[in-house]
Amino acid sequence: MEKTLVKKWFMIHTYSGYEKKVKTDLEQKIETLGMGDIVTKILVPEEENIEEVRGKKKTVARKIFPGYVMLEMVVTREESNEGINFRVDSEAWYVVRNTNGVTGFVGVGSDPIPMEDDEVKNVFNVIGLELSEEEKELKEIIKINFTVGDYVKVLKGGFADQEGKVAEIDMEHKKVKVMIEMFGRMTPVEVDFDSVQKAN
Repeated sequence: MEKTLVKKWFMIHTYSGYEKKVKTDLEQKIETLGMGDIVTKILVPEEENIEEVRGKKKTVARKIFPGYVMLEMVVTREESNEGINFRVDSEAWYVVRNTNGVTGFVGVGSDPIPMEDDEVKNVFNVIGLELSEEEKELKEIIKINFTVGDYVKVLKGGFADQEGKVAEIDMEHKKVKVMIEMFGRMTPVEVDFDSVQKAN
């Protein structure tokens, strides 16, 4: 199975009229719990309309999706023969789910399903937001095409050009433990994801 950390937008369902409050409460919770690297953005999508009120033109912000709040989260993308799955951090899921005014994630059962990239782009177009360069790049933060038991080649560092077997993969710290033969015995060596590639 191939695992990748990616940023995805999700929709959460809220009580109507609670969207801004949910956004504020969630932002505070995320900051207090130090989870800003998992839940990276919270957005109540609004578009500005110019309405005439008592003969005067006035700009009014209108919610595009009343009863919904958008969240950008770092999730684990798992690709296997059965297809692609996006696994949300369980702690983040719990925090979001238990925020006042939130009735749940949009998804199947309790599994949140991320928005399609095109859907996000359309929302951003309507509200006049651009996907930042950083976000375009972060669509796929780390891609690894090896799994435990695969043979990989070390590309840089003291063990460059050596081949070894993957013993452990640490998604959080983006490191991989490779068993390399040294002095006639297998020795574990820890290297960054971008320092290895799958051996042919």
